Amino acid sequence: MDPRFICFLLLSFIVQATTGSAPTRNITVPALIVFGDSIMDTGNNNDIPTLLKANFPPYGRDFPGAIPTGRFSDGRVPSDIIAEKLGIAKTLPPYLGSNLKPDDLLKGVIFASGGSGYDPLTSTVLSVVSMSDQLKYFQEYLSKIKQHFGEEKVKFILEKGLFLVVSSSNDLAETYLVRSVEYSRNSYAEYLAQLASDFIKELSGLGAKNIGVFSGVPVGCVPAQRTLFGGFTRLCFEDLNKMALHFNSKLSSSLDALTKALPGRVVYIDVYETLLDIIKNPTKYGFEVADKGCCGTGLIELVELCNKFTPFTCSDPSTYVFFDAYHPSEKAYQIITDKLIDKYHKYLNN
Repeated sequence: MDPRFICFLLLSFIVQATTGSAPTRNITVPALIVFGDSIMDTGNNNDIPTLLKANFPPYGRDFPGAIPTGRFSDGRVPSDIIAEKLGIAKTLPPYLGSNLKPDDLLKGVIFASGGSGYDPLTSTVLSVVSMSDQLKYFQEYLSKIKQHFGEEKVKFILEKGLFLVVSSSNDLAETYLVRSVEYSRNSYAEYLAQLASDFIKELSGLGAKNIGVFSGVPVGCVPAQRTLFGGFTRLCFEDLNKMALHFNSKLSSSLDALTKALPGRVVYIDVYETLLDIIKNPTKYGFEVADKGCCGTGLIELVELCNKFTPFTCSDPSTYVFFDAYHPSEKAYQIITDKLIDKYHKYLNN
């Protein structure tokens, strides 16, 4: 792991957080490019033939204008929050969005698609944009940058932009159930880590120089998994969490090897412990509920089951770690970002 890249990633976070002033463009990256799943998706699923959509109420209730944009939360998602902290924009558009203008491309875009995963079977089953297709769209994006702004701008974005990859939850929680006839939990986690490594190699091969890869999360503790596999008391599904930890171990070591072999920098970003601490100690972070989502009963409601007619939806999502039965609330996402700042601040002294 290269601590200099962590500084690169978080320096502008620290400046804004500690000074309260507007971010300085000289110390921020010019563009944020994000690949992955619903954690980062800002609306790519809106116009594709899939059931996994969030472009209807109550999703977006705390987004500016209370607009359901296709983000799988009550408000902004981490890609938006990170973009703002880096001084790029308050929100970033989905690449497949119909209102995308050439100038919007310069700040970066989101390729992430809710329901996607490293395993190609994941996106096939759920009819969403696969990770490989996200890379194809990225190549198309680079061609558009070249067409409108020239080759030098392409080179500038590739060398100075920040590329984030956030995936694995859907693979672990859903696709493994299909793959279990051919893989043990550990061998499937190792398979995913290899697929993630291959993805990073391809992204690097396309010219990306600064790549951050998020770890898997304690997906066994999301409300839906508790309901399905946590028994009468709805405990975290520890078999799934152990699989995520095994994936993280293999992913971390793979990325350490890649950062030595590839041009540029590749960094493993551990989100697992951060989210788990929030789930285990919700009151410490100002939450009242961590084992249920805000939407409906909070036990199983997500995507189409979480709609404006769903009864029992909470009045204040900021008191819940999760907005629906799978996805965190905007407040939780904000806290996770702040926790990452605290966690990696020490590297600024190196």
